[in-house]
Amino acid sequence: MKPVALAVPAFSNTIALRTIVVKEVRRFMRIWVQTLLPPAITMALYFIIFGQLVGSRLGNMAGFSYIDFIVPGLIMMSVITNAYANVVSSFFGNKFQRCIEELLVSPTPEWIILIGYILGGVVRAILVGVIVTALSLFFSDFHMHNLAITLTVMFLTATLFASAGLINALFAKKFDDISIVPTFVLTPLTYLGGVFYSLDLLSPFWQKVSLLNPIVYMVDTFRYGFLGYHTMPVMGSIAMILVFNLVLFWVALTLLKKGVGTRL
Repeated sequence: MKPVALAVPAFSNTIALRTIVVKEVRRFMRIWVQTLLPPAITMALYFIIFGQLVGSRLGNMAGFSYIDFIVPGLIMMSVITNAYANVVSSFFGNKFQRCIEELLVSPTPEWIILIGYILGGVVRAILVGVIVTALSLFFSDFHMHNLAITLTVMFLTATLFASAGLINALFAKKFDDISIVPTFVLTPLTYLGGVFYSLDLLSPFWQKVSLLNPIVYMVDTFRYGFLGYHTMPVMGSIAMILVFNLVLFWVALTLLKKGVGTRL
């Protein structure tokens, strides 16, 4: 009887996880014109303005045409913003409407809730990443250097910023609060993360300062997956991204268990 007793909670958790993920995916797919289309349009403008108009005058960057160099960074930018935006908007919306309380008082463990929301953000981020990658083929003729590294970094980056989005949603008290971090933290870190330039162009001092920016590791390793070019050790960068993931996941789970932002 003991194996049966242990199997029931595991089966229930699987159903709960699948339900949360399906709900999250249906939520953003139902309004795909607002969730999937705008990133594609925005990235197309980046490709045209920075890649073709400006890039044609800049010449090569690290031995590659400028548009080939920035394509991985722009794809990573879209993954970051969409993973974050999906979770922070969804979780805070449920918290604002007080329907998150029904989930929290259910037998569903907090870690299942957290993973469910994170996977919802990951699915949206990867879909947007695939769309932007397909769109980039109209502007750039690149060849994938290492598909395994590319997919690994994309997944780890999406999970990292999905966790960060949930942490923001827990602390947010009004809708304006969910735009503070993307505007004043996420955007500067992304633009200073090596999306539009090589770290080799920086002075030694600023190269060391850039190492404090987690997005640098993601963009650099993702660029290696596409072009085979990197400025930092690939395995070391993946290890750093994994450490960031574990830390943010632990923080989000701790806050969720303590009821920060969800209990009166």
